[in-house]
Amino acid sequence: MPLQPHLHLIRDVADFPKPGILFKDITPMLQHGPALKAAIDALADLTADLQADLMLGVESRGFLFASALAYATGTGVALVRKPGKLPADKVRVHYGLEYGQDALEIHTDAVKPGQRVLIMDDVLATGGTARAAADLVQQIGGVVVGYAFLIELDFLAGQQRLADAPVRSLLHY
Repeated sequence: MPLQPHLHLIRDVADFPKPGILFKDITPMLQHGPALKAAIDALADLTADLQADLMLGVESRGFLFASALAYATGTGVALVRKPGKLPADKVRVHYGLEYGQDALEIHTDAVKPGQRVLIMDDVLATGGTARAAADLVQQIGGVVVGYAFLIELDFLAGQQRLADAPVRSLLHY
């Protein structure tokens, strides 16, 4: 079943996480089995040509999509997390996002040298989080073959920060 009939399940939440931000809330879509399946199937089709060896999920909603896509494609999944969440040897990068500063970490053994990685998250806004994830993958020897998102906020021009690999987004706002 295509994703289009389920778009009403993505709701707008004004002033979250801070005033002036219009947040695209995907939780109603995640709760609806046929909509979630349609999204994962569409993401698998949209990214098949990138031939990724590993899906990388960005905390936290990216975990959901990366895990489901890894299952659908028979690949593995790795995680990029906020500081203090990973127990083993890791590297960290600091970055800016549309409403502040943050940092991300990855285990040093999460990606093998030369492994082809698809970076996944729910929303592409300014591209800061995905860029930071790509920097981490490259630091530990991985090759970023693409970026995939459920939603892209086109007016924030996040693709400009991700010019090193193809960007695939299911929905554009």
